[in-house]
Amino acid sequence: MKKVLLFCSAFLGLSVVARAKSDTLTIVRTMDEVVVNAPVAQVTNNKDVLSHEVLNRTNTGQNLPYLLSTVPNLQVTSDDGLGIGYTYFRIRGTDHTRINMTVNDVPLNDSESQTVFWVNMTDMSSSLSSLEVQRGVGTSTNGSASFGASINMQTHGIEDSLSHYTLGFNGGMYNTFRELLQAKIALPNHWIANARFSKVNSDGFLYRTSSDLYSYYTDLGWYGKQTQVVARCFGGSEKTGMGWDGVDYNTAYGIDGADRRYNPAGEYTLVGSNGEDSVAYYDNQTDNYSQLHAQLSLYHRFSSQWSLTATAHYTHGYGYYEQYKKKSFSYWGLPSYTDAGGNEIKKAYGLYRKHLNNHFYGGIVSAKYISETIDIQIGGAANHYMGAHYGTLHHLQDSLYGGSIPVQYEYYRNNADKVDANIYSKLNWRILQKGKHRLSLYADMQYRFVRYMRNGLNDEDMQDLPLQVNYHFFNPKAGLSYQFRQHLWYGSFAIANREPSRNNYKENVVYDALTQTYTGLPQAERLYDYELGYLFNHRIFSIGANLYYMDYDNQLVLTGKVNDVGAQSTINVKDSYRMGIELSAQVQIAKWLTWQGNVTLSRNKIQNYKETITRYDDDYNWLGEEDVLFKETTIAFSPSITAMSLFQFAYRGIGADLYTSVVGKQYLDNTQNETAALKTYTTTNLQLTYQLPLEQWLKRPKAPQIRLLCQVNNLFNAKYASNGGSDCSYFENGTACWPWYYAQAGINVHAGVRIEM
Repeated sequence: MKKVLLFCSAFLGLSVVARAKSDTLTIVRTMDEVVVNAPVAQVTNNKDVLSHEVLNRTNTGQNLPYLLSTVPNLQVTSDDGLGIGYTYFRIRGTDHTRINMTVNDVPLNDSESQTVFWVNMTDMSSSLSSLEVQRGVGTSTNGSASFGASINMQTHGIEDSLSHYTLGFNGGMYNTFRELLQAKIALPNHWIANARFSKVNSDGFLYRTSSDLYSYYTDLGWYGKQTQVVARCFGGSEKTGMGWDGVDYNTAYGIDGADRRYNPAGEYTLVGSNGEDSVAYYDNQTDNYSQLHAQLSLYHRFSSQWSLTATAHYTHGYGYYEQYKKKSFSYWGLPSYTDAGGNEIKKAYGLYRKHLNNHFYGGIVSAKYISETIDIQIGGAANHYMGAHYGTLHHLQDSLYGGSIPVQYEYYRNNADKVDANIYSKLNWRILQKGKHRLSLYADMQYRFVRYMRNGLNDEDMQDLPLQVNYHFFNPKAGLSYQFRQHLWYGSFAIANREPSRNNYKENVVYDALTQTYTGLPQAERLYDYELGYLFNHRIFSIGANLYYMDYDNQLVLTGKVNDVGAQSTINVKDSYRMGIELSAQVQIAKWLTWQGNVTLSRNKIQNYKETITRYDDDYNWLGEEDVLFKETTIAFSPSITAMSLFQFAYRGIGADLYTSVVGKQYLDNTQNETAALKTYTTTNLQLTYQLPLEQWLKRPKAPQIRLLCQVNNLFNAKYASNGGSDCSYFENGTACWPWYYAQAGINVHAGVRIEM
């Protein structure tokens, strides 16, 4: 922690060098004069912009995906069942590894796994000024392509020039606690500083899925009329108990009194002195990781039409998984042996760690021209990632190896290097602006280059896997919108290309050192995204509809299987599509009551899907492999219906939010196996708030604001699972499947207080 604070202090000090000398400038007080890094974009109904107030209205320490509840076609899940530990989400059935996420336009997705681990930056929403979710293929951005959505987060800037101080505390069931300390300080000579520290702890709904998390955010900025310079440093550290092994159907749904909190992670057999075996649990089956982000941004406006934005960034992460499991000796690169009794010994319980140490840095620049009729933006980015993966074996519960392996024996290591660069241009042409008629054309072109290299032993099979792949992607987009009075019609077409992730290579590729050839190389994905929508805005209500058709070539779909560290596996399928309609509405029922809701109806299919199965006889003897062809099958983890409803009540400082979410049935694999599916589930959350009228009580216009909060999640105690997986074996007399599920918490209550001064 000391090193992190020293680094942040030094980095923030860099902004002093960029300070402009002027005694006549004044603090900028309106958002129109402050740097806005969001790209030039068309107005559509498949975009949601959430303000700081909306994001934190229901924030009691859950990770950010749980705060996106009003986004259409969204599903969230977590390993611990509460949303405090490892948290995941899907939009339009697309998993989080294929959703592009940025902070201040800097890529947030890990370059190799292409995911975001929210436990590394718990309570990040407290430091965001806004968050934009663009469903489908959004505008050109940095990092991996968006295949289901893109999420751009903007941290605090200069919303106003006044100092603010915030204290927050809440606690709840399963020993869940969150503490928040936040400050915004207006300094002399146009300087503004922001700082936050958050601490979140929870036992988790599932046993041994506790979370011990902290995060921080700090920035220092100089804000002039034409130039702003901001240095930012944020990050966090986490230690979470593993909960990704899953449980059977009866346990997940609490059938016949099953304990829904059961977690098999770390479970092993303990041989007693009396010869009787018992079940025990390793108490440090955990994930441990720390991450630091640093950004230095410059914005300069040359004139009323021309402006320039540039950002340099650096991210460092280090951590490891620690597990105690029974594995084959070959898993650690060790041979089996024959004991004194002539028995071949192949397995043993082992305590091992999988480590990750990575560095990511680069630069982003863009220039923008804005006039009455046309907006033009050109830009580019270059980023470099270096990652080291290695495993250490600390103990083997075995008579031969137990006392002979070296201390912290390193059983594999591989290194990765990735270069990601892009250039783009965007155009927004207001063709017609006459009276109440507005017609606009939007166009966007991006070229992206990716080079990925890795070498060393593959931790999946202990084989050498040297690899270098290059990708050249061209991603064009275009759209047209027409607005007449309160009506808006729009349509767009976009092409996106995306490279495979590290897991796609290490789980599928086999390298022949003799011939220096590869088999099983995954293919890059391509998406053709068609969007067509309508939006009507009235003084007291609005309605909207968005039609989408997403046509994929070589889509990487989830298989329902997970690897040794809980990451879900994907495979290429040649032809697939997602299509649907997203309906939304909002109405001001009364001055003190509003309602908003949305529903999505979709169809998500793979065409001519081939599943390679392995057959066994009734004695589990291998009979061979064969291919089974499905003419058309539903894509795994893709519900055909999702819906949400939100009532909001506000009267004289009293607030109440009643939120209900519905997620339809989801198959756990791509064969539409009815015995391996998540049931439709409905959850309802209730939040009550009360703003103390201190200004009236103290008769002071600037009295502190104190808000009391009570939140009840899963109000009706639904017993449900929101994620899972499946593995099947095929026998002469039929198919046997072993699906697993991730149970989510029943009713849970949290309460707290927030003080703003």
